[in-house]
Amino acid sequence: MIILLIIIAIIVIFVLWLFIGGRNHLVRLSNGVDNAFAQISTQLQRRYDLIPNLVETVKGYAAHESSTFDKVTEARATAGKAIQSGSASDVQAAQDAMGQARLAINAVAENYPDLKANQNFLQLQEELTSTENKVSFARQAFNDAVMSYNNGIQVFPTVLIAGMFGYHKKDSFTLENDAAKEAPKVQF
Repeated sequence: MIILLIIIAIIVIFVLWLFIGGRNHLVRLSNGVDNAFAQISTQLQRRYDLIPNLVETVKGYAAHESSTFDKVTEARATAGKAIQSGSASDVQAAQDAMGQARLAINAVAENYPDLKANQNFLQLQEELTSTENKVSFARQAFNDAVMSYNNGIQVFPTVLIAGMFGYHKKDSFTLENDAAKEAPKVQF
């Protein structure tokens, strides 16, 4: 009888250990996804703050390209709203618009050789490139965190716990704009 109670106690302790450990593991994975998305927001905010400086510098050299600057300003406003909304789909749409605006700025730079030689513009263009790289790395880290989370809620034994606590599959960060998926063409 005592041996049976000991075996039952060991089984109960093991199940509780599995249950608590699995739940804690899922919480860590979910928090990792939230943190990774926050990093995307941080980098998008950096980009959002940088764009006005780039626009003002370019405006000084090519004032008659106002439609390009209007698009950049509009994309920046959309990005600001998306960052504040916290919605992944809004952020993705804003990403696409900002990418198009960046390409437009680069096209303006190609048309004005003096602009390309301006030290302020070169510095701001380098900052923009650096920011784009940071956004890309943040998106990659987010997708890695989502993959780990999705794996965590789908493998045994945490799959049993995930359903009980309402953990559901999360979506990766993907580009909706087909043009943004293609590498830009550079010609000299």
